[in-house]
Amino acid sequence: MGSYVPNTPAQRQEMLKALGLGAMEDLYRDVPPEMLVGEDLRLPRGMGEWEVRRAVTALAEKNRIYPTVLRGAGAYRHFIPAVVKSIAGREELVTAYTPYQAEISQGILQSIFEYQTMICALTGMDVSNASVYDGATAAAESITMCKDRKRTKAYVSACANPQTIEVMRTYCFGSDTELIVVPEKDGRTDTEALRALLGEDAACFYLQQPNYYGNLEDAAAIGEMVHAAGAKYVMGVNPVACAVMATPGECGADVAVGEGQPLGLDLSFGGPYLGFMAATKAMFRKLPGRIVGQTHDKEGRVGYVLTLTAREQHIRREKASSNICSNQALCALTAAVYLTAMGPGGLRQAAALSMSKAHYLAGELEKLGMKRLHTGAFFHEFVTTCPDTEKVLKALDESGILGGLPVEGGILWCATEVVSREELDRAVSIIKGVL
Repeated sequence: MGSYVPNTPAQRQEMLKALGLGAMEDLYRDVPPEMLVGEDLRLPRGMGEWEVRRAVTALAEKNRIYPTVLRGAGAYRHFIPAVVKSIAGREELVTAYTPYQAEISQGILQSIFEYQTMICALTGMDVSNASVYDGATAAAESITMCKDRKRTKAYVSACANPQTIEVMRTYCFGSDTELIVVPEKDGRTDTEALRALLGEDAACFYLQQPNYYGNLEDAAAIGEMVHAAGAKYVMGVNPVACAVMATPGECGADVAVGEGQPLGLDLSFGGPYLGFMAATKAMFRKLPGRIVGQTHDKEGRVGYVLTLTAREQHIRREKASSNICSNQALCALTAAVYLTAMGPGGLRQAAALSMSKAHYLAGELEKLGMKRLHTGAFFHEFVTTCPDTEKVLKALDESGILGGLPVEGGILWCATEVVSREELDRAVSIIKGVL
C-alpha cells in the first residue's frame, strides 16, 4: 500500500485536543477499569524483513494443500484465470471502501453495478444487491424479506446445506420466527410433506438447487406448490450450475440467493466469501444491503449512485430489518471480473466439464460396488455407499487426495473442471486397492 500514509503523532495530538482530551487513554475512560489491560503486553521483539518472511513461510508450510480435491459441500475449487487476481489485486481497488459519497466513488459504484447486472443475468431475476457476507447469510436474510404480520413461519428443505440451516436458525431465533425443516425423501425434498406443512401462516420456503447431496430438485413444480399456498419461493443456487440449468427466474422464484465463492474466489480455508441475492421487481424494495443504480447527470454523462438503500441499516439500526452494513465489494468485484473473463461460453464449459467428470467418477466408483445412494439427475456432487469410509479416505489422504465428505449413508463426492481424468482414475485405483 505505497500510497497509504497514517496519521503522525502530531496530527493525533491535534485531534485529541479538538476533542478536549489529553491522551489516547482518555478515549477509554468510560470503559470499566477491570476490562483494561493494566500492564504492557508481553510481545516478542521486532523482527527484520527476512526474519518475518522466514517465520511466515514456516507457518504457511503447516497448511495441507491437496493437489487433488474431490470434496465440495458448499466450497469448490475451480480454475481462476490469472486476470482475475491481477485486476482485483490492484491497489486502488483493494483499498476502496464503502461508497457513501457517489461523487468520489464512481469506480467502485460502477464495479458493484456491473456485478449486480451479471448476477441478474445469471439468476434470471430483476434486481440484485451487494454487501452480503456469504451464502448462508443471504439465505437467512431472505426470510426477513418474505415475512409479514400474518405470515411468520419459514420453511427450509432438509436437503439444504446443514450449515445454511444453522445460520437460518440463528437469524430466526433473533427475530422470533419459527423455522420448520421439511423432511427429505430419497435425497430430495419430500413434496408431499411440504404440501401438508404449508399453511396460511407460511412466509417462505427455501430450496437448494442442486441440493446438498448434489441432486437436482423439481424446482419449477415446487415453486408452483409454494405459490399456491400464498408463500414466497426462495431458491439457493450454485452460480456455476446456473449456466446449464433452469434459472431461479425460470423456476418462478421470488428471491434467489447463493454462495459466490465459485466465481473466482479461492477456497482460502473458508473465507472471505460472497453471498449474492437477487429478487423479482415486486420484492426489490425489501432487498437488504446495497443497490447501485445507473443514471445520467444534467449533461448526459453516465453516473452511478446508491439507490433504495435503507438508511436505517447504517445509522438507525434499531429500526433496521437487516443488520447488513459490511462492504463485500472486493469479493463482488472479483466475481464480476471472473464472470467477464469466462463469459457465458466459458462458464457453461466449466459447468459442463464439472458435470461430466462427476458422472464419470460416479460410474467408475459404481464398478467397485460403491453405488449411488440416490437415483435421478445430479450436477457435480453425488453420494455413494462405502463399506469402509475411514479407510478409503485415509488411503486417499496419504496419496495427496482430499476425498469426499463423510455423510450419513456414505461419502459425498465432488468433481470440478480442474480435476483431470488421470487424477480421477488414480483415485479410483487407490480405492480399488483398499476395497
